[in-house]
Amino acid sequence: MYERVASDRIPLALLDETFAVCRMDPKERTPAWVMEMPAQLVALIRTPKELCILCDEADVPRSATAVERGFRAFVLDGTIPHAVSGILSSLTRPLAEAGVSVFSLFTYDTNYLLVKDADVGRAVQALEQAGFPVTEKVARAA
Repeated sequence: MYERVASDRIPLALLDETFAVCRMDPKERTPAWVMEMPAQLVALIRTPKELCILCDEADVPRSATAVERGFRAFVLDGTIPHAVSGILSSLTRPLAEAGVSVFSLFTYDTNYLLVKDADVGRAVQALEQAGFPVTEKVARAA
């Protein structure tokens, strides 16, 4: 059985760096250097059709076949149990109503919502009105 968590118990933090989503040839060998990138958030996803890397804008691979820059990441502050339902929809619904497009990414312990840098102000306003407190920025770890 799934449980629901009230949105007011889930604070969000806005990371201070700007990210890029990069598409690479799926036949390319998974680059080992990806895991050594200094960004707060790096993701590598491989499917039969593409190799996708999310990284700091400064670290875009030269071999990328397509790049979309200018993403900022909101991090759900705290681990959400896997049995909890409705978290993603409770976050994306107010963003959709505000006309903010979202790229979501989830790890085992952490949930991320990426929006274009130009939409951050509207995203913060929509999320806070929906009951999600947002901290201004999270300083990059040294």
